[in-house]
Amino acid sequence: MLTAGHILQLIRDGSCRTRKELIEYTGLSRSTITDRVDRLIEAGYIHESGVASSGGGRPPSVLDLDAGKRLVLVADLGAGHAHVALTDLAARPLAEEHSEMRIDRGPDAVLTWVRQAFQRLLDRTGMPRERVCGIGVDLPGSVDHGTGRLIRSFLMPGWDDHPIGESLSAAFGVPVLVENDANAMALGEWWCSWRSTRALLLVKVSTGIGTGVVLDGTVYRGVEDAAGNLGHVRLRESDDRVCTCGSRGCVASLASGHALATDLGMESSRDVVRLVQAGDPAAIARAQEAGRTLGVLLATAVSLLNPGVLVLAGDMAETGEHYLTGIRESVYRRSLPYTTRNLKIVTSSLGRRAGIVGTAVIVMEHVLSPEAVDAALAAPSGRSRTGT
Repeated sequence: MLTAGHILQLIRDGSCRTRKELIEYTGLSRSTITDRVDRLIEAGYIHESGVASSGGGRPPSVLDLDAGKRLVLVADLGAGHAHVALTDLAARPLAEEHSEMRIDRGPDAVLTWVRQAFQRLLDRTGMPRERVCGIGVDLPGSVDHGTGRLIRSFLMPGWDDHPIGESLSAAFGVPVLVENDANAMALGEWWCSWRSTRALLLVKVSTGIGTGVVLDGTVYRGVEDAAGNLGHVRLRESDDRVCTCGSRGCVASLASGHALATDLGMESSRDVVRLVQAGDPAAIARAQEAGRTLGVLLATAVSLLNPGVLVLAGDMAETGEHYLTGIRESVYRRSLPYTTRNLKIVTSSLGRRAGIVGTAVIVMEHVLSPEAVDAALAAPSGRSRTGT
């Protein structure tokens, strides 16, 4: 028997738009569909958004997700920034705040700022906490999705095994989902621009290098939640450069924003971007060289996954075509033509908001899953906002 949660999925994915279509699609009785739909409307999951065309008689009401009734709080944490947003259940940001904050300040300082920034967003928009149904956090490390704890990150000293999910859940009383930043960005790009693509590969190049893979609309995380660690593949065993992981010759030590900044005598990857945008010849040449170096590794990934889209994100995506040109040169030169004939190699369409959108989508899919919706409908009214 299809539950109300399953009925919501049919409405969300466009399989059914009216009560009549639900009856015909599921084979359930009119009274059963009426009961399921009425419960979803009463709980604020769906609403009647208009009327459909009719072959005769009264036009049927169109059912649609009521994306504004429940809200999501999202934090996108990078090596040198913190970006928070309040979104609806269509992953549309309603309010945002950004801070240049180093993540190596530690979990207590960073998460305290996140909690306070979340409250500022609610205060600014006049939204009560009760409308928040979930929280999402993305950060530059491998995450245990069962516990919401960081497994490992070379950019986040002091964060390993910290109870990120627990600390935020205690403050807001809603489910907290924690995700790797490149995975979140990959899902955000797929959601907004590439939903017709079965396989998308995103490489984030900022302080470090991370990779996210979306297959058939789902983030691929690997057996140990460690998929996408391309930045720590060793390309040059004899290279003197020491990577943040302690090894020598990793692609991150050769082609990351931090590596470029070091070579150019700058402090950060943002400084490199400013140099390139100003037309500095040395910075442009180094960015192109780094793109070619990373492209050697990405050519293998393209041959393995055969994606339809390869997205460059992070600070280096803001160098215009310079870093991207280097990637294209290596990927097209080193890959078989039939694996790249339909491949699009592009820069991020969402820019700095990719992680925010992707993390919001992750929370959205969780709280609107059939299991979460049915549990919320069965819970006392005071708890129904949590989606658990």
